[in-house]
Amino acid sequence: MTATATPPAAPAAPGAALPAPARSGRAARLLRGRPADPRWVRPALLGLLAATGVLYLWDLSASGWANAFYAAAAQAGSQSWEAFFYGSSDAANSITVDKPPASLWVMALSVRLFGLDSWSLLVPQALMGVATVGLLYLAVRRVSGPGAGLVAGAALALTPVAALMFRFDNPDALLVLLMTAAAYVLTRSLERASTRGLVGVGVLVGFAFLTKTLQAVLVVPGFALVWLVAAPTTLRRRVLQLLGAGAAMVVAGGWWVAVVELVPESWRPYVGGSQTNSVWELIWGYNGLGRLTGEETGSVGGGAGGGWGETGLTRLFDSEIGGQIAWLLPAALALLVAGLVAVGRAPRTDPRRAALLTWGTWLGVTGLTFSLMAGIFHAYYTVALAPAVAALVAIGGALLWQRRGRAWARLVLAGTLAGTVLWAWVLLGRSAEFLPWLRWVVLVAGLAAAVALLAVGRLGRAVAAAVLAVGLLAGVAGPAAYAVQTVGTAHTGSIPSAGPTVTGAGFGGPGGTGGRGEFLGGRPPAGGPAAGTLPAPGGTTTPGNVTRGAGGGTGGLLGTADVGEEMVAALTEDAAGYTWAAATVGSNSAAGYQLATGLPVMAIGGFNGSDPSPTLEQFQQYVADGEIHWFIGGGTGMVSDGGSSASAEIAAWVAENYTARTVDGVTVYDLSRPAS
Repeated sequence: MTATATPPAAPAAPGAALPAPARSGRAARLLRGRPADPRWVRPALLGLLAATGVLYLWDLSASGWANAFYAAAAQAGSQSWEAFFYGSSDAANSITVDKPPASLWVMALSVRLFGLDSWSLLVPQALMGVATVGLLYLAVRRVSGPGAGLVAGAALALTPVAALMFRFDNPDALLVLLMTAAAYVLTRSLERASTRGLVGVGVLVGFAFLTKTLQAVLVVPGFALVWLVAAPTTLRRRVLQLLGAGAAMVVAGGWWVAVVELVPESWRPYVGGSQTNSVWELIWGYNGLGRLTGEETGSVGGGAGGGWGETGLTRLFDSEIGGQIAWLLPAALALLVAGLVAVGRAPRTDPRRAALLTWGTWLGVTGLTFSLMAGIFHAYYTVALAPAVAALVAIGGALLWQRRGRAWARLVLAGTLAGTVLWAWVLLGRSAEFLPWLRWVVLVAGLAAAVALLAVGRLGRAVAAAVLAVGLLAGVAGPAAYAVQTVGTAHTGSIPSAGPTVTGAGFGGPGGTGGRGEFLGGRPPAGGPAAGTLPAPGGTTTPGNVTRGAGGGTGGLLGTADVGEEMVAALTEDAAGYTWAAATVGSNSAAGYQLATGLPVMAIGGFNGSDPSPTLEQFQQYVADGEIHWFIGGGTGMVSDGGSSASAEIAAWVAENYTARTVDGVTVYDLSRPAS
């Protein structure tokens, strides 16, 4: 009997779809993840990332330009590569923003690709948030397993201040992404004492420095300590590796500083936030040591205190800050200590101890800095603490859960959960009109789960898992509710804050001057992306010696103008014949007009109106050369500690030599027509 051979299958035509089994097998591998993982791991991770994306992208355009100060600079960078490189406020490069430009580079590239609107500015921030959650998951999972990684990622995503800043165009989103990436790379590099990996950590911190200068460096002492303690190699090699990583950090963060310092001042824009046109001064003064001491020349208020709230170890728990970040902060501190006790006799290179030290030093150094700094401090800065808080809760909690058969571990877990829900009950009570029933549900469910944790070692696996789930849900219910409320609220201006109105919040906090994320700027007007509302006629005075301009549509120090059609028509008339369509005092005032017209508007005096840019003589020369068409009155300057008075001198000179007219309720001067 002769066997009949089966003919070989014909090769697939180029571009043909793969057979269904092959496609389904690839999809299965994608969903399954690592072969050793349980089946639920990869779908749970994808679900976490998808839910984070929905949360951060939901109704994103409601906030309009968000912080118009940075939106205008991103617009300028999309129009001029020189403005892109320096981070200029306008495409004609009169002055830079008061931060390095790394975060602006991301937004400006997005605007170049997709055009200028809320989405092109804010979607990159939201995607950075999703990426940060993913990186935190990977970092925590590496030492504590996928369950702890998911808890850490969810805790970060639901932190109210994270839900705020990953939907806002301040530099903080990129800063937190880069620092979290650095912590993840450090965690991986410790496993084999990888020199290349540690150098990568230095590069990431260097780029974080180009996002928000010295704030990025706060994680460096802890990272260095962890490497010295835990890297599995000789002490001599560890020290040499740290020196190499330090050099990489200096190069990655210093190249832009060197270029700006070496380029002649006449060839580049003025460095905003400095009094001497120096980025070096900006780093160490206004954005550096001045933040610690309160002696920030040219800053709002000036001097120690400066109207930025009481300093001290309880600052992060007060009415202004507590609802932003502090929900899980006590738990993070308790579980950090308990986790270190749990691994007390482990070898020097134990990855769990290294992870606790990585995130614990991040939380400790940055948290103490925020608590004690006497200079400018805003509640949204605390987003830099969110990854550390989430990681410590997850890693420390996982270590104790693994030891739940021991009485001390159960006591610490139960006590930590009870303390967390009691603290949530206090925080929710500060916003008594916001979901008043929630605080009682959190308290009852959390305390019940805490009691059950005392006996969890004797319970079956299913019951223990249920107790754990109830405890976790009770612990995150409060911040989750605040995060959802934050997502559903438009936020604009320079000092946003997360969550509902809070009783007793101070300057710029929820329920205070900047309640519900609206600080001297309000919500964007209906039907358009421009942020800001009109100041009260006659002007008002706000804390910190900040004076808002009188007259409609000029905006405030921290808010932007709602620009009318008549004003847009006036500014765009013959604009091609001028370098700047207009000039006005203060970057936020200028930003509103620039975003409305798409034309360069000179921000006299920079953000605070107190930088000596331009001087009166320089401004007079610009006018004589026909480079500025309009001067818009009512822009906001301020009285500050040692700041320049050039903006006031310019405004007075214009008023004396040019005829005022009113457009859309705003006083303007045509600089092409002297009064004589």
